Amino acid sequence: MATLITPRDLPTWVPGRVLSASDGQGWKDVAHRAYLYTGLDVPIPAMDCFMIVRYRGGDTPMDRWVDGRWTRKTCTPGDFSLLTRSANSHWHWTQCIDVGHTYLSEALMSRVATDIVERDVAEVRLHDVLQAQDPVVTQITDAITTEAKHQGVGGALYAEALSIQLAVHLIREYAEVSFRGEAAAGLLSPSVMRRLDEFIDTHLHEGVTIERMALIAGLGVWTFTKHFRESAGVSPYEYVIRRRLERATRLLTGSQRAIKEIAADCGFSDQAHLTRALRARQGMTPAQMRRSAGRSGA
Repeated sequence: MATLITPRDLPTWVPGRVLSASDGQGWKDVAHRAYLYTGLDVPIPAMDCFMIVRYRGGDTPMDRWVDGRWTRKTCTPGDFSLLTRSANSHWHWTQCIDVGHTYLSEALMSRVATDIVERDVAEVRLHDVLQAQDPVVTQITDAITTEAKHQGVGGALYAEALSIQLAVHLIREYAEVSFRGEAAAGLLSPSVMRRLDEFIDTHLHEGVTIERMALIAGLGVWTFTKHFRESAGVSPYEYVIRRRLERATRLLTGSQRAIKEIAADCGFSDQAHLTRALRARQGMTPAQMRRSAGRSGA
């Protein structure tokens, strides 16, 4: 396998003026550098870390080759790009740009992924993202940049805390994780089911995706769906709907909150969505359920 380059090697391949850097500040598993670049056409050898590029100034068309395919986007201030570890890439842009780089180590990403799924992680790979916007990524990378520039008290500890937050978000939203060893066949363990229940209850008002559930279980989506159905007796989708309806029923019968508020709190897209789901599974509308509960308590 070819030697992977480090962030310090990058200017050899991508020449630019360094605007700020965390060099010499004692940071562990995270680093920062900001550059001012002219238009360039540059192949970059695979790096030994994960790189987040935050676009801070200048608009430019951006072409990038990675994983055997080219992608073209226009990158502007507020956008970011992701480059996974150990991936050869080729970048081409035509305008002057001001960018901040945040580098996360393989050790950090693997450690955080292991903590999330409680399984031995073989590899973490970031998705091929050339241009996207995400306020969480922006906020954390900007905080890392500010710390590198101003070097506050406890800077290394602060940078470590920020890097862990960033790693968690990237793994949850922009990564694929593979695991060591084969997944156990059959039923999901009680501890995995408890973690899934905790996750569902905490995020019920949001979009609970099967991909996130599979990641928590440490399985691929297909394998997770099969094992989950064997364990719970229903599909993951039906299980989540039932949890939503359980919460909705408690709120409808135990409070006077507006039905549309209850629908939103339980993760339904709107009141009509809640009504359809409740009628299909319990044979009554939210208003009918509330009236029935009132008569029962009379």
